[in-house]
Amino acid sequence: MLTALFTLYVFQNVSCDDYLGSDKVFDKCGICGGDNSACKVVSGVFKHVLTKVGYHKVVEIPEGATKINVTEMTKSNNYLALRSRSGRSIINGNWAIDRPGSYEGGGTMFTYKRPNEISSTAGESFLAEGPTNEAIDVYMIHQQPNPGVHYEYVIPAPNAINPQIPPHPQPGGPFDGQLEVKDTADNTQNRDSFSEMETGSFPARQPGRYPSYAPDNQVPPLQPPRRKSEFNWKQVGLTECTATCGKGSRYTFFRCVNRNTHEEVADSLCDSNAKPSPEEEPCNLFPCPAFWDIGEWSECSKTCGLGMQHRQILCRHTYANRTLTVQSHRCQILEKPETTSTCQLKICSEWQIRTDWTPCSVPCGVGQKTRDVKCVSNIGDVVDDEECNMKLRPDDIENCDMGPCAKSWFLTEWSDRCSAECGEGVRTRSVVCMSNYISNLPLEGCGSNRPDETTFCDNGPCEGKVEWFSGSWSQCSVECGSGTQQRDVLCITKTTEGFNVVNPSECSYLEPPPSHQSCHLKSCGAKWFYTNWSTCSKSCEGGFRIREVRCLSDDMTHTDQCDPDLKPEDKESCNSQDCIPEIDENCKDKYYNCNVVVQARLCVYAYYKTACCASCLRAASRQSGFLGRR
Repeated sequence: MLTALFTLYVFQNVSCDDYLGSDKVFDKCGICGGDNSACKVVSGVFKHVLTKVGYHKVVEIPEGATKINVTEMTKSNNYLALRSRSGRSIINGNWAIDRPGSYEGGGTMFTYKRPNEISSTAGESFLAEGPTNEAIDVYMIHQQPNPGVHYEYVIPAPNAINPQIPPHPQPGGPFDGQLEVKDTADNTQNRDSFSEMETGSFPARQPGRYPSYAPDNQVPPLQPPRRKSEFNWKQVGLTECTATCGKGSRYTFFRCVNRNTHEEVADSLCDSNAKPSPEEEPCNLFPCPAFWDIGEWSECSKTCGLGMQHRQILCRHTYANRTLTVQSHRCQILEKPETTSTCQLKICSEWQIRTDWTPCSVPCGVGQKTRDVKCVSNIGDVVDDEECNMKLRPDDIENCDMGPCAKSWFLTEWSDRCSAECGEGVRTRSVVCMSNYISNLPLEGCGSNRPDETTFCDNGPCEGKVEWFSGSWSQCSVECGSGTQQRDVLCITKTTEGFNVVNPSECSYLEPPPSHQSCHLKSCGAKWFYTNWSTCSKSCEGGFRIREVRCLSDDMTHTDQCDPDLKPEDKESCNSQDCIPEIDENCKDKYYNCNVVVQARLCVYAYYKTACCASCLRAASRQSGFLGRR
């Protein structure tokens, strides 16, 4: 952790001239004046369409990766999860969703972010400086369509050799003196801020590997050989505990000393390959005090006006870099934060009456009048009615009574045709009593003097005139659906005694009335239709036959509206009589032991088939019956 923070501080927005006196800049691999060939940026987008709810692997982050950034492309109800290759869950494992924060895993510290602001569309993310000391697997807990997950990390290029920084900066340089790092809440915040500043421009360096102070175009002067046996590595102390409670870790650290005087000297005088590895030991094993873990506020229950929002409050404590939920009584000595709160995103729109009532739509009687009602926002703009409370909307139309109206008889013209082609008939007109808006008739109404609706007419004598006569229509040809009707159409002539039927040709100059017409009764609804029975599967000893049965609607399309209890059978038995072979008087057994011939299956030969005719015939009948039953 000390090395990672030191490396991050050295290369975060620092140019070479900060400690080399050069105008060159670091490349994305952290090398002064480099050409980006010492590392490789790996990135991609996981866009698979997922259907099953649960954990789905997104990408594997290899060992030695730095500048790790895994981010959902848009906000969703899915969750990202991390698991080490050894099987240890780092974040959001075993269907338990962790709070946003910093989590150690794979030799580095991951910053877990989950924006939950109402206006935010950003998704979840993992950020880590690295390098990782083992492979890390990234998963998605899939619950809704995958919006896409972008991932990026940096790995060293094959065969890349990075120059090294001297272990002690020059006096007066940017890192003069000893760098003291404490794993406190403030330092955790600093690490988070560093992670947020990074954009993957360079990888974190391995311990002991830094850019050289020597300018890029100058070869460092050769050091005279030293006797390594004069110096050795000595343990001089322990780092501070990584946690103040709940099980942390501290590590041994070493300095190069004179073997005889035990005075500390420059680390470069000791053999770097012989430097002991730091040993880890647990510390501060006592549990941390419980605390209230406060979740983000939910969205406001109303889009305008006063609403409510909620948040989850859990009693939790931290142990071994894992935050766990405990029983609420562990936090009873602490004041519990509020779980509900009022909220107001904006002031609701309101109804405004923009105009007065219009005049009544009629001069007398009952009519209607209207006015303009609009939904107006708090800044005065007219908006859709749905943004106002529809239950409070003022009426914009109502009835109005202008008093009784005067009434008059209204008439139409007499009809042009007489009701009879010959002889006496009538002509008609329509008469109706209606309100008269413009007259000054008395208000008592039309009165009892109703005008005539019929008048007589005469088209001359009917003697010798012919005409078509049509009878009444027959009943419809179907009980439901569409059918046809018929009626008799005759050519007749009128006489003094009555009417006579004459040859239709005498009425040929007149247009005959129709003798057929379509009729439509109520819909038949769905009905069962079926085909004819198939041929029986066997001629004797019980076979079966089938037919197809379908439920069809009025338009002859498939439907499921038929009554299943009325469905006709689509399979039935047939030819149940026994199979009786025809008896041939000449078919007899000539030998007493023909059963042996049958058992030996010799009936296929003509001689035995004739000599043991009856036994062979019975065997063939049994065989055919067996095959039929199969």
